[in-house]
Amino acid sequence: MTTTDPSPAATARPWLTAARERFLSGRPLPPDVPEEVLAAWRRARFFGVPHDLEEPVARPPLPGESILLGAARPVLDRIAPALGGSGSLLVLTDERLRVLWTAGSVPGSGVYPVLSEQDVGNNSAALALRARSRSEVHGPEHFLDRWQDVSAVSVPVLGPESGQVLGTLTVASRLSAAGRPHPQAALAEATVAAVETELRARAGRGERVLLDAYLRAARGHRAVAALDGRNRLVSDAAQRLLTPEVLAVLERTAACALDTDVTGFAELPDGAGCTARVTPVRLDGRTIGIVAALESLDDPAPPVPASSPPVALTGSSVPWRHTVGHAVELARSREPLLLTGERGTGKSALARELVGPDPVQAADAARDPGLGQALPAWQPGRPLLLRHAERLAQPGVAALNSLLDQHPDTRLLVTYTPGAPVGPCLQRLLDKLSARSVTLPPLRERTEDIRELLPALAPRTAPGQPPLTWTLDALRALQLYPWPGNVTELAHVVRALAERRRATGPVRRAELPDAVREGPAARPLSPMEHAERAAILEALRRHGGNKARAAAALGIGRATLYRKLRGYRH
Repeated sequence: MTTTDPSPAATARPWLTAARERFLSGRPLPPDVPEEVLAAWRRARFFGVPHDLEEPVARPPLPGESILLGAARPVLDRIAPALGGSGSLLVLTDERLRVLWTAGSVPGSGVYPVLSEQDVGNNSAALALRARSRSEVHGPEHFLDRWQDVSAVSVPVLGPESGQVLGTLTVASRLSAAGRPHPQAALAEATVAAVETELRARAGRGERVLLDAYLRAARGHRAVAALDGRNRLVSDAAQRLLTPEVLAVLERTAACALDTDVTGFAELPDGAGCTARVTPVRLDGRTIGIVAALESLDDPAPPVPASSPPVALTGSSVPWRHTVGHAVELARSREPLLLTGERGTGKSALARELVGPDPVQAADAARDPGLGQALPAWQPGRPLLLRHAERLAQPGVAALNSLLDQHPDTRLLVTYTPGAPVGPCLQRLLDKLSARSVTLPPLRERTEDIRELLPALAPRTAPGQPPLTWTLDALRALQLYPWPGNVTELAHVVRALAERRRATGPVRRAELPDAVREGPAARPLSPMEHAERAAILEALRRHGGNKARAAAALGIGRATLYRKLRGYRH
């Protein structure tokens, strides 16, 4: 040892100090040595770690840009001055236990550039990485001579989305008789919580930067894809060009972009049918993803539409394209057409688009069940749109049948929302119309169309004002919500946000209505369950999805939290 002070290990844990000396000399051990400590000593001997290691092992190459260090440095720089002369050491490692940052000191302990068991034997950082939880190693539990008078506590740092261990944070101090828990365990936990909060904030910034880069590149309906290894944004025009092989190349390019310059054309496989010009997306001087502009080799300059399609036709999902295509085909004939679907799916809007520029006479059975006001005002030869056919009374059914008998050439479009029981007269009318009917899919069955619907539903911005944009986290929440009111409900949410929000930049998840932000429960919940679920979701949000910490903050066991979450899903 490099200190002349009496060894705390000799007085704090003399029986374990004696057991370690017997282990190193190959003598029989007493029966009270903890099995986990003995196993750690044996691993160190298997790895060939010398117990009297003095010189640090060779420093391995460190990553040029460390996301963890970038997020942790502001936190650690605030904490380091507080260590002062307290005799404590703060150490940050990456996921390979390479030391990225240190501050403070513990007399005689020494700092090694790598804290893996293969290099330095048993230590709290290696244990925390393996266990994915707070871990402590005290005095003679260490294998190295230099650490016999050291107590250390380590906490893993978890990624905000993946939950993977990004590294560890260790606080080491002189060994004391207090034992567990380490007197600075709370400091280690609080520091890691602050680092994980900073990681979440930076991840959110990265998503916003990627989304903004994608929106800029996709203007004018260009074929554009933006990728960062976790998120993928693809325009409609790009979907028609992207094959699985081309997408795989772009994913690999996005992964390589973090370490090398990828500006230029990507090397696509033969027969790809397009080119891909790649531009890095940067944040704070480092690359976080790419934007790829695709161009067809067969048609390098496709015509650009003069304007966006109306909301009623917006969407590129397979269910929606099939529905609209089928409706357009049927609408070419002047025979009656029945549009069915849940409320808010866009039946009336689609019907008006199918009619085209011709003036339409509208009748609403919800306001006029007997059609006593609408039909007398109808002009023969003009298309007739009947909304809410499910609300027709018997006189209205009779009047509609009479009109069809007298004017068989009438172009009639009927919208119908199933659900309520109907009388026999209305049922016969619906059976008659069902031969030429189209069922609109609910929004929950075509969630990929939400990205395209959002700009179409947003109100027109004032001159000089930026359009409404969305973070990827907000988009995910919108796509996970079941939308019982379908496109109409989505439109209300978008317009309310556009009118109320005072913030600038993309809409964040936190700005969404509670029901959309938190996501749906799998079954109806009681008022008490609603309150419990809201509290659990808020705790999970505050602790970055870490269930153990959320449970501790709520004052319940982790098993109880798991049981309640399972209960909400069944």
